[in-house]
Amino acid sequence: MKVLVINCGSSSLKYQLIDSESEQVLAKGLCERIGIDGVLTHTPAGKDKIVFNDPLPNHTVAVGNVLKQLTDKENGVIADLSEIGAVGHRVVHGGEKFASSIVLTDEVIAEIDKCSDLAPLHNPANIIGINACRELMPGVPMVAVFDTAFHQTMPEEAYLYGLPYEYYEKYAVRRYGFHGTSHSFVSKRTAELLGKNVEDMKIIVCHLGNGASISAVDHGKSVETSMGLTPLEGLVMGTRCGDIDPAILEFIANKEGLDIAGLLNVCNKKSGVLGVSGVSSDFRDLHAAAEEGNARAKAALSVFVHRVVKYIGAYAAVMNGVDAIAFTAGCGENDPIVRADIMGYLGYLGITLDAEKNNCRGKEQVISTPDSKVTAIIVPTNEELAIARETVALV
Repeated sequence: MKVLVINCGSSSLKYQLIDSESEQVLAKGLCERIGIDGVLTHTPAGKDKIVFNDPLPNHTVAVGNVLKQLTDKENGVIADLSEIGAVGHRVVHGGEKFASSIVLTDEVIAEIDKCSDLAPLHNPANIIGINACRELMPGVPMVAVFDTAFHQTMPEEAYLYGLPYEYYEKYAVRRYGFHGTSHSFVSKRTAELLGKNVEDMKIIVCHLGNGASISAVDHGKSVETSMGLTPLEGLVMGTRCGDIDPAILEFIANKEGLDIAGLLNVCNKKSGVLGVSGVSSDFRDLHAAAEEGNARAKAALSVFVHRVVKYIGAYAAVMNGVDAIAFTAGCGENDPIVRADIMGYLGYLGITLDAEKNNCRGKEQVISTPDSKVTAIIVPTNEELAIARETVALV
């Protein structure tokens, strides 16, 4: 069976067409900078990648371009869409309704839509991808794989907020965590690469992309993670503020005359490194601006690194130790400058950076020295393969 995996993020769309029996990737690609300008990189198996600089104003256009390239006479790998046996979709928030993957139906999609207020940057994008594929491939079974599932092992003390308990009882207000598919895959792959069993390790996974989160994986189970009820909590991100004093919202509302919707729009879409820098949510743009002497771009990078370092320290304490720290996702895999800056704070854990090994992008590589007490490693995430496996298991 050929499985198409669609992974819509807030400003990106990754895809892979996978042969489920061999788990061979027949084609893969990435739509980047959706809503900024747009770049589609398409790579058929055994061929060089092809870059298309076509505008990608929204996710609908991005999905359409992906399907076009998969069936293209020159660059495609299938004759038509009928060769796709199933589609697996990454869905960010399942609330308490979905604790595992599920076959998509109209009813399931409606329930996913109800969770959109919990993940306003992602669930609508996920649904766009789902609906686009259903329209173009009617009758093909599709599966939703939820980011929240892996973190359901968190203990009560980790997921409860210091709010009246009735809000949890009535509305299920609690920490859910996100990027679960990635955190699960990367933690397991980290153990494999180090020749160990994940059930014998304490691993901190740093998923650092436009959306960013950190998790503490203790003996194979998520016991803490930085995102909360929504993907807004935790690290400073591309456009999201992360942790702030809640009273700031009232203060800004009074000063700016904003309502709740306006405040959340600021927190979700105008904050993070974009808000601090005034330049971009893309780390490549920030580095370029910083090199040109832009003080706010430098500040944005420093704020991001500082918040990552705080969470790493906290999670080492939560697990009473750590064996490995894994860097993954767009920035974590491809930004040696940010990794080096983060590692510069971790000497207390007995970690020393191997600068030469760290000077790489997108490859599985240990970047700490052999004598380091804690191993630092780059592990490119493969959410697509994990989603494909879940899809096949259900259909």
